[in-house]
Parts: sequence; C-alpha cells; structure tokens
Amino acid sequence: MVAQETLHIQTCGRDTYDITGQVAEVINRSGFSTGICQLFIQHTSASLILCENADPTVRSDLERFMARLVPDGDRLFDHTMEGPDDMPAHVRSILTMSDLTLPVRQGRAALGTWQGIYLWEHRTRPHQRQVMMTLYGE
Repeated sequence: MVAQETLHIQTCGRDTYDITGQVAEVINRSGFSTGICQLFIQHTSASLILCENADPTVRSDLERFMARLVPDGDRLFDHTMEGPDDMPAHVRSILTMSDLTLPVRQGRAALGTWQGIYLWEHRTRPHQRQVMMTLYGE
C-alpha cells in the first residue's frame, strides 16, 4: 500500500527545524507496521537532514561550518536576485539533501537513539516550506 501527505513547515529564517514529530504522526496515521518513509523537500534553498537530536550545539556547529564554506554576500556569485543569501542558500541545499529515506518498523520511523529529522532553512527570512511524504508499507 502507498500513502502520501505534504507537511507544511513555517520557518522563521535560517535555522534547523525539528520535524521528527510531524513525520511520526503521519506514519502513525498511515497504520503501516513495516515499510519505507520517503521525504522530499520541494524547494531549492532548504534541505532535509538526519542529525543529532540531543545536543543543539551540533546543529549550530553545522551552521557555522556552512557559513564559513558558503558565506552570504560572496562576490563569487552573480545570482543575487533575492539578496546576498540567495545563491549561498542554493549551494547549501545542493551540498546537503533534498530527500531522506527511512525504514518503518513496528509502526514507527526506525531512527537511532540520537537521530532527529530536521528541515534546514538556508534563507535568512521566513518561508513556508513543503515536505512531501510518501509511505510504502503494510
């Protein structure tokens, strides 16, 4: 069987947003005991990550690393139509992930003890983001 749903996540700007609970709710509603959960973000300036969920400094360290790797306002970039964070946000999303595939076991995402599912907003201003969830299972 297949089920599909879109999550709507309002961001407040550049940050990581824990969507583990929202994903768990959809899996629970599906009634699937065993299967696969595929997540796909429908944007080019935000991404999905599977990350440490116990210590928030892991995500802030990732943000500082990415800021060093792909700084806003870098004169290298011509694509600045929406501001100095425009092209850096696209590069960040390409370097990370636009999709995640998770196993479903016993009606739950089979995450490790310290794993959480995050939307990583790469733009500095707020956005409404959509994550398509497709579940295959029984």
